[in-house]
Amino acid sequence: MPIIKGAKKALRASKNKKVFNDKRKKEMREVTKKISKLIADKDGKGATEVLPSAYKAIDKAAKRGIIKKNTASRKKSRLSKQIKKVS
Repeated sequence: MPIIKGAKKALRASKNKKVFNDKRKKEMREVTKKISKLIADKDGKGATEVLPSAYKAIDKAAKRGIIKKNTASRKKSRLSKQIKKVS
């Protein structure tokens, strides 16, 4: 446990950021899984409709530094590639 006042404050801030970052990461994973399930069900049209929300979640995660920019690009590219294969 931190003893110094500034360290205590940093710990509180870190905990708050962790909650926020975990929420962003969870949103990103859920929408990715949703698209994967639609692709597995051969529902290209449904997957295409969900794709913008996936892009949004991935971009927000990249913006906040939860994932890196290139990782975000790779994820988006692979999702769209899978959807094109089904459609």
